[in-house]
Amino acid sequence: MSLTNAEEQVMKHLWKLEKAYMKNIRDEYQDPKPKSTTLATLLKRMIDKGYVGFNQHGSNREYYSKVRKEEYFSSHLSKVVKDFFNDSASQFASFFTRESNMSVTELEALKAEIEERIKNHK
Repeated sequence: MSLTNAEEQVMKHLWKLEKAYMKNIRDEYQDPKPKSTTLATLLKRMIDKGYVGFNQHGSNREYYSKVRKEEYFSSHLSKVVKDFFNDSASQFASFFTRESNMSVTELEALKAEIEERIKNHK
């Protein structure tokens, strides 16, 4: 199950804050900020989907992400690789390095990381 764009925005704020009350999350938005009722609806849907948890403190809820940012990104990236690159990570990497306008310094750093991974797999 995936998140909508609005829900992803909430997650970005939760990942940044780690734990937060609804007011803290709302404060992270630029103007115009979402209405509290809208944010409450989004958080409820995200709880139902299993992405967000909360701790009850009196009448207030302190929300937190139940999914690490890296885990969420990795699952989406895997779907992109499967759907658009014939489930081939090398096709994706080739496309990414061609189309991302990486600098020579960034390409060299990526090359060094790849060489390190190859060395560790042998």
